[in-house]
Parts: sequence; structure tokens; C-alpha cells
Amino acid sequence: MALNVVILAAGKGTRMRSDLPKVLHPIAHKSMVQHVIDTANSVGSDAIQLVYGYGAEKLKSVLGEQPLNWVLQAEQLGTGHAVAQANSNINDDDTVLIIYGDVPLIQASTLEALLAARTDNGLAILTVNLPNPTGYGRIVRTPCEGQKPGKVVGIVEQKDANAEQLTINEINTGIMAASGKQLKGWLGQLSSDNAQGEYYLTDIVAMAHRDGVSITTAQPESAIEVEGANNRIQLAQLERAYQVRAAEKMMLEGANLRDPARIDIRGDVTVGMDVMVDVNVIFQGKVTIGNNVTIGAGAILINCEIGDNAEIKPYSIIENAKVGIEASVGPFARLRPGAELKRDAHVGNFVEMKQAVLGEGSKAGHLAYIGDAQIGNGVNIGAGTITCNYDGANKHLTVIEDDVFVGSDTQLVAPVTIGKGATLGAGSTITRDVAADELVITRVKQRHLTGWARPVKKKK
Repeated sequence: MALNVVILAAGKGTRMRSDLPKVLHPIAHKSMVQHVIDTANSVGSDAIQLVYGYGAEKLKSVLGEQPLNWVLQAEQLGTGHAVAQANSNINDDDTVLIIYGDVPLIQASTLEALLAARTDNGLAILTVNLPNPTGYGRIVRTPCEGQKPGKVVGIVEQKDANAEQLTINEINTGIMAASGKQLKGWLGQLSSDNAQGEYYLTDIVAMAHRDGVSITTAQPESAIEVEGANNRIQLAQLERAYQVRAAEKMMLEGANLRDPARIDIRGDVTVGMDVMVDVNVIFQGKVTIGNNVTIGAGAILINCEIGDNAEIKPYSIIENAKVGIEASVGPFARLRPGAELKRDAHVGNFVEMKQAVLGEGSKAGHLAYIGDAQIGNGVNIGAGTITCNYDGANKHLTVIEDDVFVGSDTQLVAPVTIGKGATLGAGSTITRDVAADELVITRVKQRHLTGWARPVKKKK
């Protein structure tokens, strides 16, 4: 049987006080609904039905060309009505999993447990026990049978519950799994005769009990998995819970976090052993970190690779770049897209690199811009050096071969090649190729003028 996932994402989220559809608000730099889509894919979904309503253009713009079936719910008449809009995309022999676009922390293991709990042609629902269940639909069961909980016979919403039912602390999460044929049959029998005047998806549980269908339950590891965000306070709470989970994963993989509450993980981070991470570090996108790496306070790592024994000093930014084994970056350095440090290379204070390679053992310690450059091994780049790579229309390449010494405050006007072992005197502007082992000095001869008077301001 195919796994057909229905994601409900039609609500505006009025309490967010935003023009953005609720499910597009981000957790860890990714929309809530994208988290849910990714989790659905991770459990082996064969098809995903995305039920949308408000903000269709924004949803389609953000979610792009993913393999989703877009299902419009033009009127928001309840969860049962929302699922029914996808009926034409559901086959009778499908296993249908219903989840919500604003529960971004739901884990694949929880959905797998729910699917495993479902018997053949049965209904499985995800429940959770809360100390304060106010506002949630309650799971109604028959009396307990010894140590076993009673059988599920229905779900009653808060506004429709009587006093006894309000004491129940096992609540409905809305996440459930059923066969396509049975689900479509039950959806066709829903009524809006209730306090909200809506078609409740939860009413199918009583129908399943009436029809003698096996109703089983599963629960998440933590209640936070099934919590949604209806306002920005709840969104922030989900963000913090996500960050705690992500930090714990990093520590289990071998990272030593100075303060797990003061890092931000916004993507997929892989770490080796004995990695040391100081406070206020941000990881974004796909970041791979080798063994024995040290990352200083305030560093930002975006879609990058950090080799073994490298050191990222405080307040450095590394984006779409590679840092080699035993290399060091910073403090206050910036590696832009296409930058690569080879083994034991170093860039220091206020050095910026873009589309450039710094060879093994090469150094640029201070205040340099290295763009569109190929730099060999054992090169020293003096403070204030600039590769002048842009002529106003096109970018050009600077090539610096092995063992070159570039003096401070030097400008290399690309395209230009500096031969192996050459020395460029401080303050030089290099506009032509330099041969191997040459010394080049382009600054004017120093002059001493005696008797010269500095201009003074005229008195008014």
C-alpha cells in the first residue's frame, strides 16, 4: 500500500498578526510547513497532498517546485472539510497519514510509531497526556480493563465536552492514519452540527468505533512535538525547543558546547570528535566540521566545510567556503563563496576572501582583500594588500605562485601573475606579470624637502 500524506496548511494564522501564511513562519530558518514536508518525506511518503487556502502565491513561491499535490480549500470549514478536499487524490488502498503544517517539531520516529500501531484496515491516532488539557479535544475511552487502558470510542472537543469529559487529560493531536477507502467513507458522513459549525475530522473516530474498526493509539516522546504555533510567543517557544534538540544532537556526536543555550543551528550540522564551540555561534545550511576543531565566540558558519584541527577564531564569517586541515581563520575574518584555505593556511584580522584559494602554509594576517585569486604554497600576503579583480565590467584572475612575499599595502591589478619566489616591495602597484625570484618596487623615490611650511587657516 502506498503512503499518502495529507498536510493541512490552509489557515491564515490571524493571531500571528502577519501577512505571511502561518505555516510559512520559520523555525531555525526554515518554514514550519517545510519541516513537516521534510519529515513526511523521511518516513517514505509516496505522495503529499498540501491543503492550502490563504496566501497561495506566497506558499508556492517559498515551497517551489517540490513534488507536492496542491489542494485548494477555498472555504475554511474545519479539519474534516480540509481533508475531504484531497479525496480525489486518495486511492482506496492507500494508507493515509494526516498531519498539520504548523507542527514543525514532529519527529519521523513518532510518525513511524503511529503507522506501526495501525492494524490492517484500522484507524491509528496520535494522542498525548497533558497536565492542563484545556482547549484540546479529549480522547474518550471505555472503562479500563485492569492495567490496560479502555478502548477509544470517540473524541469530544472542548466546547462540546461535559464536566466529566473535561477531566480527561489524554488529548487529541489531530494526527492520524487510516485506509483511503474508510477515510473517504467517514468524511462523507461528517456533519457541522456542533458548537463551531464546522466539519470535525475527529468525528471519524466515533464512526470507526461504530463500524467495529480497530482504533489504536501512539504517543510522541515529548509533547512539544505536537505543539503548533498560533502566535509569535508560541513560535519562539518552538524555536527554543528546536534549538535544544539540535544542540543535544551536536553534543552526542562529539561537540563540546560552552553553553548549549547560546548557539543557533539553522540547518544540517555534522561534527567530528572533540569539537569545541564557544557561545553565540550560528550554524546555517549544510555545515561539516572535522575532528578537534575550535570555533570561537560569535562565529557564523554557512554551508561550509571545516577540516580537522582547524581553528575558527571569534566573530569570523564563513559562507560557502572550505577551511582545510590545521588552517586558521580570524578573528574578524570573512570567507565569502568560493574561498578555500588549504592545509595550515591562515587569514587573520579583517581579511576578506572571495573565489580565491590560499595555498598550504600561506598567510594573510591583516587587513587584506583577496578576490578571484589562486595563491600557491608558502606565500606571505602583507597587511593592506588588495587584489584589484574588477575593471568595472568583468572580474579577472590574480595568480601568485609558491613562496612569494607580498609587501604591505600592495595592489595587484588583475589579470596578473606573480612568479615563484618573487618579492613585491611594500606600497607597490603591480600591473604587469612578475617573473620568478624578481624583486619589484613601483613606489616613487622618497624625497626630502626642507623649509616647507604647512598651510594654516586664514583668520576671519
